[in-house]
Amino acid sequence: MNKVEICGVNTSKLPVLSRQRKEELFIKIKQGDEKAREEFIHGNLRLVLSVIQRFSNRGENADDLFQVGCVGLIKAIDNFDLSQNVQFSTYAVPMIIGEIRRYLRDNNSIRVSRSLKDIAYKALYAKESLMNKNSKEPTIAEIAKKLDIPKEDVVFALDAIADPVSLFEPVYHDGGEAIYVMDQVKDSKNTDENWLRNIAISEAMKHLGEREKHILDLRFFQGKTQMEVADEIGISQAQVSRLEKSALKHMRKYV
Repeated sequence: MNKVEICGVNTSKLPVLSRQRKEELFIKIKQGDEKAREEFIHGNLRLVLSVIQRFSNRGENADDLFQVGCVGLIKAIDNFDLSQNVQFSTYAVPMIIGEIRRYLRDNNSIRVSRSLKDIAYKALYAKESLMNKNSKEPTIAEIAKKLDIPKEDVVFALDAIADPVSLFEPVYHDGGEAIYVMDQVKDSKNTDENWLRNIAISEAMKHLGEREKHILDLRFFQGKTQMEVADEIGISQAQVSRLEKSALKHMRKYV
């Protein structure tokens, strides 16, 4: 992402257009002036560079993202209306971001079905429509009602198109050390308490005979039933039950 040359473009020498020059060029573009169009595109490539920096933690090739961003820039130029009295950058940035996100979704290793994507996009449009109408964030139930589909389908579809977040993405920075996503993630499984309990169980099992160890391993670590254990080691289910209870009782002395 820190390359000086991207797709054959020397980014250190990109021009910066003044607002007046942009307006002059845009008037010529609307009149079909291709030379003005090229100058306008070239003069806004810094905008694309600033946007692709947001995706620097995705491990994507900078050249690929730059090309996709340029597609978004060109679409923004084609659809921009000078009469709206809005700066071009304000209009173009969401277009560029949208194009890059679409590219990342379509090239994601986790494939999402087309039908699921369609539901998600409909839900996003419905959400925007309800926000404009009611001036507040709609609930999942309201979105589902508008689309006439179950709430679960809306949640599932929106989750499916959500961009994955890197554990090393910074969420806060006060000038010192940054706080990353992984610093905010809680591991409820591998706690100190569970870790010590596992050590205690492992130590206690050392006091058992080989057959008792094998039975407990099959029952509690491999999840087999007493009948399945009995068939595997060639004894009756009643014997497995008796040996299991005896082994657990013996282990309690050491745990």
